[in-house]
Amino acid sequence: MTLRFMRACALLWLALAGALAGAQTITVTDALGRSVTLAAPAKRVVLTQARHLPVLALLHPDPVSILAGWSDEFRTSFSNEYQNYLERFPAIADVPVVGRHTAESFSVEQALALQPDLIVLTASFAGLGKDQDPADSLMLRQFNAAGVPVIIIDFFVQPMSNTVPSLRALGMAIGQRERSEAFIALYESHMAAVAGRLADLPDGDRPPIFVHAHAGTTDCCNSPGTGTFNDMVTYAGGHNIGSDVLKTVTGRLNFEYINTRNPVVYVATGTGAGKRASTGLAIGTGVRADEARQSLRRIIAGNRLDALPAVRNGNAHGIWHAFNDSPLHVIFIEALAAWMHPERLEGISPQDTLDEINRRFLTVPMRGTYMVGLDEGRP
Repeated sequence: MTLRFMRACALLWLALAGALAGAQTITVTDALGRSVTLAAPAKRVVLTQARHLPVLALLHPDPVSILAGWSDEFRTSFSNEYQNYLERFPAIADVPVVGRHTAESFSVEQALALQPDLIVLTASFAGLGKDQDPADSLMLRQFNAAGVPVIIIDFFVQPMSNTVPSLRALGMAIGQRERSEAFIALYESHMAAVAGRLADLPDGDRPPIFVHAHAGTTDCCNSPGTGTFNDMVTYAGGHNIGSDVLKTVTGRLNFEYINTRNPVVYVATGTGAGKRASTGLAIGTGVRADEARQSLRRIIAGNRLDALPAVRNGNAHGIWHAFNDSPLHVIFIEALAAWMHPERLEGISPQDTLDEINRRFLTVPMRGTYMVGLDEGRP
């Protein structure tokens, strides 16, 4: 009787242990619709593109503590932001580097040697084109063979549809479901507010806008064509003049074309860091508003854009390029919409949105000038 009782207890314990182990697993759906299961919240994450560290900082109170490895681009291309993170989290200096920001420089072997419990990458980094079968990716097959979960995120290729599932998958995978859902609620409410204000906008009321990408760092003038920035301009109620002649994501518009299109809004972008800092737009972390404005004026004059209607009427602006490839593109969209349709966007402030995100979510707040107007007093 005693032996049978002990066996029964042992079987019950094993069943309970199995149930508890099963309860700890986490299953998420990533941006490609893949179902990914983790044994527990990830504690050793490899970021194949370190530009996504601020996304982790939106969702986790100590993002560096869960970093097992990353690329080197945050230290090089976003050096001002890196210094802020270094000050807050000195351990970031010791995070192993597994490549640059390109798939060609990334080492699967080095990443696996770090014993990660989650790999975060984009579809393009995995070598996948639009609608391509994930099984075609050698990189994904290698991680799958090693038993390491991989989440595909996307804030760049199709940000309007993939931002929320990317945030939800990443937040759940790192054990921060409540925090990620709170940010998703903010994101969706602000995006909906812009859409609501522009819902009845006639196509004829979409003003032509010239987005001067990485202004001042190349010959005149880089512009978005199709894809990410164009989608954001459309969402914000404008018409991107680059989309009429550029059939790639980015390209170059010549001086004559820009002037003949008479854009009524001009927007220069830049990161204010890296190799482009000396000639590009001074914008972003640690930059004062007067410094940003002075650099905007220099870029406009240097590219002979003074005669554009947008410049003559004071509707010329600078904005931080890195709002792109981030859920913070909501700020970029609010700014574009406010510059193109100030009467419709009355009461909506992109700076207030940034301030709220700093206050409620970002572990390392963004301090500096991220939007600036040509005329003082106008963002």
